[in-house]
Amino acid sequence: MSPFGRKVKKKPMAEINVVPYIDVMLVLLVIFMITAPLLMQGVKVDLPQAPSEAVEDDDTEPLIVSIKKDGSYYINLGGDQETQRPLSEIKETVSKVLRQEPQTPVLVWGDRDVDYGVVVQLMTELQSAGAPSVGLVTEPPQ
Repeated sequence: MSPFGRKVKKKPMAEINVVPYIDVMLVLLVIFMITAPLLMQGVKVDLPQAPSEAVEDDDTEPLIVSIKKDGSYYINLGGDQETQRPLSEIKETVSKVLRQEPQTPVLVWGDRDVDYGVVVQLMTELQSAGAPSVGLVTEPPQ
């Protein structure tokens, strides 16, 4: 009752409609699910298959050095990742990056048909450039 003796209808409290927020969230989720696999860049190589566990996923983006079947080297740093680079240039680049960010993981994508000695030589050069450990990327068996 009001002070004047009349009955007053109470207005219901305004409610927030959360449906548009849920729609936006689901759209963003779909966008991230589609773009996440595209973030792994590098040269297309035919990776060997091996049962292995995934590496710990931290926020540091790894340096990926790729070796194609013909023994050519590539690195996923900078604008042009499809350009073949000499091993000395890759060693120098990795050394510079590791001086600035010593915790950067270094991974090797070696084609399954590349000579074992070439992979070992690359790993030795990467370790001499300052990489505390060098990981090998494989695909899980199908």
